[in-house]
Amino acid sequence: MENLVKGWEVIIGLEVHAQIATKSKLFSAGPTTYGADPNTQVCFYDAAMPGMLPVLNENAIDQAVKSGFGIRGTVNKISRFDRKNYFYPDLPSGYQISQLYHPIVTDGHIDIELQDGTTKRINIERIHIEQDAGKSIHDLSPEFSYIDLNRSGVPLMEIVSKPDMRSPYEAMQYVKKLRNILRYVGSSDCNMEKGNLRVDANISIHKPGEPFGNRAEIKNINSIRFLGQALEYEIERQIMAKEMGEEIVQETRLFDSNTGETRSMRTKEDAADYRYFPDPDLKPVILTDERIERLKAEMPELPDEKKQRFMSDYGLTSNDADVLIEDKEIADCFERAVSASKFKPSETAKLIANWMISELFAILNKENKTIETVGFPVEYLAELVDLIVDKTISGKIAKTVFAEMVASGHKPADIVKELGLVQIQDEGVITKTIEQVLSNNPTQVEQYKSGKTQLFGFFVGQTMKALQGKGNPEMINKLLRKLL
Repeated sequence: MENLVKGWEVIIGLEVHAQIATKSKLFSAGPTTYGADPNTQVCFYDAAMPGMLPVLNENAIDQAVKSGFGIRGTVNKISRFDRKNYFYPDLPSGYQISQLYHPIVTDGHIDIELQDGTTKRINIERIHIEQDAGKSIHDLSPEFSYIDLNRSGVPLMEIVSKPDMRSPYEAMQYVKKLRNILRYVGSSDCNMEKGNLRVDANISIHKPGEPFGNRAEIKNINSIRFLGQALEYEIERQIMAKEMGEEIVQETRLFDSNTGETRSMRTKEDAADYRYFPDPDLKPVILTDERIERLKAEMPELPDEKKQRFMSDYGLTSNDADVLIEDKEIADCFERAVSASKFKPSETAKLIANWMISELFAILNKENKTIETVGFPVEYLAELVDLIVDKTISGKIAKTVFAEMVASGHKPADIVKELGLVQIQDEGVITKTIEQVLSNNPTQVEQYKSGKTQLFGFFVGQTMKALQGKGNPEMINKLLRKLL
């Protein structure tokens, strides 16, 4: 694909639809419970029964405002709802209520990290609030399509970027960062498997210096990995078409994750085709200064600030900080563990981070668990690290203790005591053991003294074996060098 892209500039803009974290729908009291039986989460308004009027969900407005703060956007004191008119079987009213002309948030941005370690700013045009449509189901019968209106009226934020991305990698990084921000803010759980975060990707190509080409929109991508695959395929498709003298048609396409290909769905509509007009049943949304300031005061620490603090306060590397802040619950657990340690953060924070990223994450992935269901509190990890720092156990023994902690859920100190794993630090015992090892291996001792210094590791291993893995490594190394 690198050769095909050469000579062509790729233009990517994304529209991210995030379900707002509310218990009820945008304009009705209908619940938003996931996984319920079809058509059991539907109020009269959601089904567009005659005479039903919308009642705005205040919490949805507050969550959108917080999301606006999260992307460093401008929160507009006055916003307005419009009707977007089109016919589709799962849209019972024949229109969708959205915000075209006066969105609630404008002019934000997100900074993403590129592969070479530099950062790039992706500008965000707007966040507007809209209601979701229902769902058409075509694969239950060869003769009929079925309609499930459970999602009808579910509140969404549509977050529209500027066409600032130039590669699938940049698009994927943007969605990852945006998803993380929304999760930190608490405005959406962004669970792509449940359809709570979906991406529409607009993509075009042109020769540098020439006007932008016609764009294709790939609809309803529900995985960051699929986003990358869809964009890679579409870039290749458009370049091959242009180089064969074909024109790119402005259209809507779907991505097939089984084949890794996009396919045409329909000709792309323009805004005029939807006959937007202000919704006559809804007044403009007017935000007071007091409400805006209250919501601003409720904002949590955002991922970028948390990363910088983890690096400055705890001495973590950029990579380690990135891994820990990717999930707010993980980041919170890390800080709980650091606070639970009896030592200063400067002595334990890096070690706790290493144990979380390597050992703990490996268990979570292997057993498909979360940090809440792993079977022991994160404070036990701090206790384990404390036992290493105060030299009660070695790092090697700590892995045995960790495995038992995962299996039994017992405290590290209790495990060490039960299994007799306390580290041997008696200089006399270690000296006597080393002397016995050297006495048992006279040939290797002579070879070492003749310059074969790599045998030092052999002597360390034999000594540790004789001490059943419980000898203090630093003391063994020090005394062994002295005796050799």
